[in-house]
Formats: sequence, structure tokens, C-alpha cells
Amino acid sequence: MVFQSYNVFMDNLTVKKYTLKRVETKAVYKVDYEKELNPQQLEAVIQKEGAILVIAGAGSGKTKTLTYRVARLIEDGVNPANILLLTFTKKAAAEMLSRASIVLDSRCEKVAGGTFHSFANIILRKYSALLELQNNFTITDRADSEDIVNHIRANLIGKQEKRFPKKGTILDIYSKSVNKNIPSDEVISSEYAQFEHCTDKINEIIIEYNNYKRKNSILDYDDLLLYLRTLLEAKPEIRKKLSNQYKYIMVDEYQDTNTIQAQIISLLASEHNNVMAVGDDSQSIYSFRGANFKNILDFPDVFPNTKIIKLEQNYRSSQNILRLANEILNKAKEKYTKKLFSTIASPIMPALISAADSKTEAEFIAQRVLELSEEENIPLNDICVLARSARMTYELEIELAKKSIPYKKFGGMKFIEAAHVKDVIAHLRVILNPNDIISYTRILLLLDGVGNQTANKLLPVLIESNDIKDKKLPVKNPEAVISLTKLINENQKNIFAPSKVVQNVIKYYEPLLKDKYDDYTKREKDLEHFIALSEKYTSLEDFLSDLALEPPDTSMTDVEEGAHKDEYLTLSTIHSAKGLEYKAVFIIGAVDGRFPSLYSFNSPEELDEELRLMYVAITRAKTHLSITYPIDMFDYSTGMVLSKPSRFFDDIEQDILEKWVIE
Repeated sequence: MVFQSYNVFMDNLTVKKYTLKRVETKAVYKVDYEKELNPQQLEAVIQKEGAILVIAGAGSGKTKTLTYRVARLIEDGVNPANILLLTFTKKAAAEMLSRASIVLDSRCEKVAGGTFHSFANIILRKYSALLELQNNFTITDRADSEDIVNHIRANLIGKQEKRFPKKGTILDIYSKSVNKNIPSDEVISSEYAQFEHCTDKINEIIIEYNNYKRKNSILDYDDLLLYLRTLLEAKPEIRKKLSNQYKYIMVDEYQDTNTIQAQIISLLASEHNNVMAVGDDSQSIYSFRGANFKNILDFPDVFPNTKIIKLEQNYRSSQNILRLANEILNKAKEKYTKKLFSTIASPIMPALISAADSKTEAEFIAQRVLELSEEENIPLNDICVLARSARMTYELEIELAKKSIPYKKFGGMKFIEAAHVKDVIAHLRVILNPNDIISYTRILLLLDGVGNQTANKLLPVLIESNDIKDKKLPVKNPEAVISLTKLINENQKNIFAPSKVVQNVIKYYEPLLKDKYDDYTKREKDLEHFIALSEKYTSLEDFLSDLALEPPDTSMTDVEEGAHKDEYLTLSTIHSAKGLEYKAVFIIGAVDGRFPSLYSFNSPEELDEELRLMYVAITRAKTHLSITYPIDMFDYSTGMVLSKPSRFFDDIEQDILEKWVIE
């Protein structure tokens, strides 16, 4: 055997024109990603390194994309402990990792997944000494935090200060200041102008609140984020260690992050820049909670060489509904341009429906719900009524109760459950029936200086006779009781229309409302709506009877015999319905001035958020979408009659949005 040198061997290859080809081993994956995902989802899943922004349109499978990316990273050899998945609920993280385990195997469950706050808690427990915290620090809930504020407030504020914010309002001011990363003075001036005169005192309470927490090793929810950011900024060696530990970071619902959360992500990714943010700028609707819409818009500026991937195929709604959603999106001033599409065909068109007034609107929706349920066999559980605010469904609730349609309401108090409305109803019930002990006790306890013991002493005297001018009353403030009995007597003796009685009660109640609630201006609007409801009745007894129907959570009356008791129509604010879907959706009260709100007209940013809110509402529907508005809605706060449909539907052609009129 003759051995040639390497050079001679290569020369012979050259002479003979042989070609050497490197043999590359192709990774073999257990999961067929190309089969399971559409091209855009696949592109997001197989991207391993660098910053990635996934703009996931409504119903486009963002959860599936995150789930499969977890599986793909682990199949590519990434240690699950090096992956961090941050979500806004513990349930969402658990669901994603559980689904990833089904896709691949149990290794996916070893991924670090959870909420921003739970992650912060874990890290702070480990490094508490570096921040001069004890590792057994206590995390307070909202009620505990309010009690601490109340204790400090009582020590700093004299009892004579009547118009000073209550403990919950002070805590709201502090929390908004933290989450929006702005001074508390700015929060007060923009959202709590009625308390600007006591800004210094509020700030003093906030300072003492923070001192108290540190002294007693207590953290509230906002502190978890604040301390984590401080740790990452002040301790570069810890930041570097954590960044190298969590080499692949994924964040769900990125459009809902606040400023501090976005800063934490940037700090955690400082060593590698491997961040995948998934979200939809068009579903950014939580600015009132501190969410910063700019976070998702500025992501490519914060993370160099960001790859933007758009998920535009919708798996929820018919193409007819998506055509309308796209028209709405086009009106937004700031956005990532996208065009949703679907392979789901349906002959049913979205409709914009005008009603003579709110009562007609409510009657139409209640009747249409019955038709969908009984004639088109759509389960009540697959039907939803969405509203800009909870009070927009009050009239509908009464109609549903009349027709024995079971429903549940989410995202706000039911009409008769709101404390201030219950107060007014209690006065009306006593006027109608002075022997109503429960209602009488409630309205007595509203009076200054009247507690349970005093109320129990007063009740026998008042029930025996309302004419108490000459009687000695067992109370420190007899004038308040006399004023109350005068209200009851006058409205019992005179034959007033129900609306007049309601107006008299509310006029009497307003000073009590302002003393009891810091947000009385918002509650006053509910009472204005209450007056409007009463105007449709000729009998106070009939009005109270309609309002006194059993609440929907306990009165699950079946629509028809044999129906499942857990079947119910959903009433919801749009904010509470985000992420959900229904075959049939009604958007109620889409009148200009209510949706969008009058208060958003002078702010392009607020008007854009209202537009995004409408987009979220529209994209909850699978096939049936009805948008209703009354053409005779009186707005008590401005004295205006609202009659035009939402401006968001201006210039939308009939072949995209049909126009109906209820006759």
C-alpha cells in the first residue's frame, strides 16, 4: 500500500476535478413545526437569537406561537432554566407551559414562567440583603395597604378636614405615580384636581407610608417592581448574573406593560438582547392602569436590530367582521400597519342599528337574544353584550329580567349593587313602605353620628311616627334625622311622579354622597342615569319592583324548560372581555359622546385608545355582530342630546357595515 502525502492527495483531487462537499447534519425535530404553524407563526418560532417583536393581531394564535417557541428552544438544546416567560396572569403562564409540555415533553414545565410580580418576589427573596431588606418581608394586599395608609392619615390629618381623600384614593394616587413613573403631584392635578389643595399633605402621607413599609419590612405589589428595578440598576454584578441566567426572554401582552416593566426587561436582556415581545398595539386599552402604549411602539428603538413579524391570519372571526375591524384600525393615528384576514366565510354582515331611545335599544337586544338562542340554536353562553362602561347596560338588565333571560355581568357593579344606587333605592323603599326595617337602617347609618346602636334606638320612634319635630331623639345630631323624616313625609303626602320623587331623594342625598365617596363626580353620573330610568314609569311601586328582581348570579331562570342551569348571557365591559370570543356579539350604546367618550375628543391619544377599544369589541365576534345606538340619549353632565352613531363608523361603506333602523 502506498501512502501519499496530504499535498499530493489534494493535487490529484484537483487534477481529477473531484469536489469535496461538507456533510451537514440536519436537526431532526420531534415536532413538525411547518405542519402545525402558518408561515408567520413559524418564522417567529424558529427565530432563536436577537430581539423579536411579534405583532399578533386579534385571534391570530399568539398563545400557540409562544407555546411552540418554548418547545422549539428546548428541542434546539436550550436549558429550560435559561428561558424566562413573563405573562400578566399566573394562569396564562401555567397554560402555555402545560401546552408546551403536550407539544414536546415535560422539560417545558421547568421553564421559569410567571407574572412580573411573582418573578420579582423570587429574585428579591434571594437578594434581599443587598437592598437592606429582610428575606422574610411581608407582601401586603390592597386591603392591608389601605389600612396602613388610613393609620398614617389619622395621625397626620385632623378630624376637622372634611374634604380630604380617603385611604383608597391616596393609595390609588401613589400606585398610579409608581406605575406611570410620574410625580404624584402630576397624578393629583390631572386625575384628582378636587384634592390639589392638599397635595402637600398627600405627599407627606405617601412618604410616611413608604417609611412605615421599610421600617416593618413590608412590600406592596408596586414595591416588588420598584425594588427589582433598583436591584438591576444599582447592582451591575447581579444584573449581569441574572441576564446570563435568563438567556431567552419572552413577554406576553407587551402592549400592557408599564414603564417599570419595560425597563426591567431591558435590564434583564442587557447581556444578550434575546427578547421576544408578543402583543398587539391595537389592543392597548389599559392606560388607566398605568400601561404605556409607547412601550410596544418604541421596542425596536430600545432593542437594536429588532425583527418585526406580523401575525395577520385570524382564526376566530369571519372575513366580513375582519373587513370592518380593518377599517377601524386604519383610522388610528399611531400604529403598526396590519391587515387581518380569515378563511372563515359567512354570509352574515355586521350591522349598525339605530333605535329611537335606550329603552327601544334594550328591548331589541333582549328580543334578538331570544331569537338567536331559540331559532338559530346559538347557546346563551356564546352570546355577549359589550359596553363602553358598566352603566350602559342598566336598562338592558331590566329588560332581560322581564323576559327571564339569565345573565351574568362582568366588569363593574350591577345596577342595584352599586353602593350609591342602593342608598337611593333604600330611601325610595322607605317612602313607599316605612316599615322596611332593612332600608330604614341603611339610610340612618348614612347620617353623621348615627351608628348601629343609635339606629336601633331611633327605628321604633320613627316607624311609630315620622312627625318627630317635638320629640326628643336619642341622637347627637337631631337636625340630620329631622331633615330625613321631612324628605320621607313630603314625598309620601304628595302624589309626585316617580321621576320627581327620585329627583327629590337625589337632591337630599348629594351632600351625603360627596361626604362618603371621593369619586362622587363619577357616581353622580350614575344617579343622573337613574333619574332617566325612572322617567319611563308612572308608578313608584312598579319602578322599584322592576329593580328588585333577583340578581342574575342567583336567579338563573331558564329561558326554556330543560335548559342547562349554567347557561347564561354575558354582559361585560369591553375591558373585561379582552381575550374572550363569542359567536354573537352586541356592542351597546355606540353613540358619539359615549363611545368614544366626550372627554376623549380633545386628546388624540385618548381618542386613539377609544378607537382601539372599539377594535377589541368588534374582534370578540365570530360571525354575528350588531352595533346599536339610541338617537335620543340625553347626557345630564352636558345637557346635550346625543343622537349620532360613533364617529368611528363615519365613511364606512354599506357593503362593509349594513345600516338598520328599529321601527
